[in-house]
Amino acid sequence: MEAEKRKQFNHDLLQWYAENRRDLPWRRTRDPYRIWVSEVMLQQTQVDTVIPYYQKFMDRFPTVYDLAEAPEQTVLKYWEGLGYYSRARHLQQGVREVAEKYDGQVPRGKTDLLSIQGIGPYTAGAILSIAFNEPAPAVDGNVMRVMSRIFLIDEDIAKAKTKKTFARIVGELIAETDPSAFNQSLMDLGAMICHPKNPSCSICPVKKYCLAYDEGAEMEYPVKSGKAKARPIDYAVLLIDDEAGRFLIEQRPDKGLLAGLWQFPMIALQPEDGAEHLQKVFEEKYGWYVPLKKAPFSYTHRFSHLIWHLSLYLGHLDSAIKAGKRRKWADRSEWDAYPFPVPHQKVIEWTEKNRQIHT
Repeated sequence: MEAEKRKQFNHDLLQWYAENRRDLPWRRTRDPYRIWVSEVMLQQTQVDTVIPYYQKFMDRFPTVYDLAEAPEQTVLKYWEGLGYYSRARHLQQGVREVAEKYDGQVPRGKTDLLSIQGIGPYTAGAILSIAFNEPAPAVDGNVMRVMSRIFLIDEDIAKAKTKKTFARIVGELIAETDPSAFNQSLMDLGAMICHPKNPSCSICPVKKYCLAYDEGAEMEYPVKSGKAKARPIDYAVLLIDDEAGRFLIEQRPDKGLLAGLWQFPMIALQPEDGAEHLQKVFEEKYGWYVPLKKAPFSYTHRFSHLIWHLSLYLGHLDSAIKAGKRRKWADRSEWDAYPFPVPHQKVIEWTEKNRQIHT
């Protein structure tokens, strides 16, 4: 993401967060101990379930020393009903380390935090950013889902190395903004908008930056090994020429599926969508009105996690319009200079055989 676009993305996300953030008890403090407890409780447990447990737990163990010195059975009793009791044991062991090694003060150094029992990269990032406002990424499954959709990241999130990719991307974004608010805004976006199923894309504050939304492929991300079989998506490929006989082509994002390759414009389709719908979507996205008609072309291409079903629509502009940085008007003779993915090579083959249809 380019610097100016990155800046605007941060602005839009944080503005939404300021207006819509959830009022959660652990957000009313910058105490790293209390934030640590909340993050451990939230592992594999819904927020609404955690709230009453967190409040009762903090009333009983308000400081590091209160938890460190408590009998384990008492701690487990206050954890009763939350499940995954090893979390409580590891939390208490870690808190005892803080009491003994750091005089009861949760350290603000990443290396020190990661040396403590029960604190991994995500929890360390959450504590550093939320409690100390350090630009540390906090990458969990929710964040990977959000980021994989926005940036169209095809790496398998089941692999450990993939988290490093997401940590790097979040690190680049968080370095230019309010770390505490940024990480929590991603958490809220994943919880409130960017759901695993049925994401509320229509009201998403950053949908204009989301490459998966742009392609109508948000349900295919994140990519995870063992995930359900490849899902089909219908696309309309738009073959649009201008008065000079040049065709509109555009470059795909530098990361993600078919990164950096060129293609003809594509718009995701629902079964009921026709030419009028495509004309409206194209005008909203590109700023130009172009009448479209359907061509006798179809092609299916299978990826590991996606199946593209392509149809083709033809359009013509009576004037020459400037295309933009990642969009170009290219004559047929120039197409060989651009790398096209296989599905769009099939479109090119069709145009060579049907020149008389599109003039």
